[in-house]
Amino acid sequence: MAPSPSLSQAATSFAASPAASGTSGATTRDPRLDFYRGIAMIIILFAHTPGNFFSSWIPARWGFSDATEIFVFCSGMASAIAFGRTFDRAGWFLGTARVGYRVWQVYWAHICMFFTIAMMVAWWDSFGIFETDYINSLNLPPIFEGRTGSDSGIVTTTADNLIGLFTLTYVPNYFDILPMYMAILVMMPLMMALSRVNLWLVAATIAVLWFFAQEGLLIWLGLGDLWLSLPAEPWSDRQWFFNPFGWQLIFFTGFAFMRGWIPAPPVKLALIVLAAIIVVGIIPLSNIGVRAVSREWFGAFEGNPVIDWRVANKPFIDKSGFGILRYVHFLALAYLAWVAAGVGGHRLIASGSSAVSNAWGQVVKIIMKIGQQSLAVFVFSMLFARVAGFAMDQLGRDTAFVVLVNLVGVGALVVVAYFVGWIKGTPWKLKTGAAA
Repeated sequence: MAPSPSLSQAATSFAASPAASGTSGATTRDPRLDFYRGIAMIIILFAHTPGNFFSSWIPARWGFSDATEIFVFCSGMASAIAFGRTFDRAGWFLGTARVGYRVWQVYWAHICMFFTIAMMVAWWDSFGIFETDYINSLNLPPIFEGRTGSDSGIVTTTADNLIGLFTLTYVPNYFDILPMYMAILVMMPLMMALSRVNLWLVAATIAVLWFFAQEGLLIWLGLGDLWLSLPAEPWSDRQWFFNPFGWQLIFFTGFAFMRGWIPAPPVKLALIVLAAIIVVGIIPLSNIGVRAVSREWFGAFEGNPVIDWRVANKPFIDKSGFGILRYVHFLALAYLAWVAAGVGGHRLIASGSSAVSNAWGQVVKIIMKIGQQSLAVFVFSMLFARVAGFAMDQLGRDTAFVVLVNLVGVGALVVVAYFVGWIKGTPWKLKTGAAA
């Protein structure tokens, strides 16, 4: 780890740019953060749309990591800019207060998203004419009817589960990303305090928390009782799917890069080749590999050795606790993306005045805008994904219609991003020097 706890040069220049606030315009300084976060938002929309064949070809199908890693890593980087500077400038107490305010915002976004989607699926079911039971499709009967645990025998009512929803002890799987994000944000003041003592203490804390979030590894070592996790429902022993004690590793990796705690890796051919070998070498063990072997593209097999390998090595690729091979795969992929974008993201910036150059510039600008407004875009995408799935349930899933639905979804994300950016720019305020 680098000895300086201050913001890195890239973070300092980015924080001074309009894109850091997400309220006005795009920046040419370092578009990589918002560009890749915008890409993640689009992929998340595809992945959460039921019955969407686009999700069969998203990056997650080609490796162990997926858009969640991109989102959390970039969120760590953005947090280093947004909150790290507050800790530096205003001190630990006010920095903690600002983090708390952000947690408050994300908390209510989570609650509102849950009730909006719950109302929506209940409304669809109330017609009684659709084949799909939409409340059950999201496993939401507990919030409407209560639930009795099949193994525990614990009886919970709607009132109990409402309490669980607001205390984050009832976290249905579709609604588990924002609680994970909140829990990691709560860890930030601790990491900032430790960084003032020694950066290696920060690294040790992150590593220890991650280790005790690895259920499979702990069981192998006979330490299963020490598993660190949070309860996801009051009637059973199910835990949060996204374990924040595991996922904080990728968040604080992005945070550390942007703070300058970890130096940027050098651009070297050997590292590029190594990263490429990792990314390509993992493909046979990915979802694509499972499909390939199942269809005997590589010859006849007894059973499916890819599935056998994935089952035998589940602790290393586990999404819930953020297995170590997911981390390795993501770092290799991120390094290649970082190199491809060039220093300061200059390869993303259009140059020249040709039609192709201008079109590329507009595409980058739009994707960056989506990335700048990631919370609003994410919440909207989760709502739109259910509407898109409902529309395809009723009108069919022929190729043309699915493509249309996905294009409309991406367009809607763009509209939301620009609208929220416009609102954040407080257009109702008088410009300096304007007459009252």
